[in-house]
Amino acid sequence: MSGRKALGDFLRSRRHRLDPVVLGLSGTRRRRTPGLRREEVAERAGISCEWYVKLEQGRNVSASAETMAALARALVLDDDETAHLRKLAVWNSAEAFDSETVPDIVAAIVRSLPEPAYVTGLRWDVLTWNAAADELFGFTTMAKSNRNILLYMLTTLEARALFDSHWEQEAERMVALFRMTYDQRAGDPAFEELVSSLNAASDEFRDWWRSHHVASPSAGTKTMHLSGQGGAAYVYASFQANDDPALKLALYTRRNSPA
Repeated sequence: MSGRKALGDFLRSRRHRLDPVVLGLSGTRRRRTPGLRREEVAERAGISCEWYVKLEQGRNVSASAETMAALARALVLDDDETAHLRKLAVWNSAEAFDSETVPDIVAAIVRSLPEPAYVTGLRWDVLTWNAAADELFGFTTMAKSNRNILLYMLTTLEARALFDSHWEQEAERMVALFRMTYDQRAGDPAFEELVSSLNAASDEFRDWWRSHHVASPSAGTKTMHLSGQGGAAYVYASFQANDDPALKLALYTRRNSPA
């Protein structure tokens, strides 16, 4: 799927989720599919239906910032979705993905930290970690090809046990976060291979992926259940590395009691 097709897929998914009754567009004409019709979105955005159809079809047509803003309003997008739409509208093909290398100094700093810390790349592969993160997530026990946050979260019993009743909420949040990155690399063999593996291994992933939800990273609290210790709350945040913006440092600090 090219970047233009990613834009079309995103527009279509947002159109299908809208309720025409809520928007005062029910009418008397029978609808065969959920959501708004293409012509209704085009009318709400003040653009031609023919041009909007080309966007959904992934055709190579240009779109101004003003038009994207009008479509965001017409599709009732939130801030994260609007930002994602803008990025997709200016999509440019990128070089094929190649796994990142963590600078030695960055790796040394991560290993020296007392609380859980690890570094991931653009595809969410885990590239380096410290002892505390290993104790929490078991990175060293994973095969290198499976050392990926999404594969860990969506395909292992260990992740389900660790997050317990919070697993579904956290896993769905991760899929929405990754979707923001994936749509910028749609068609890249490395990303398609990862999505194919997740689709084959996880029913939940297939459902969440089809919904095309997107979200932006934010700090917060995760409750995890450690063996023999019960629930423990960790405050977490992530940071981009100056050496390579594709590298993301995840840090966790344990609270005294679960959230």
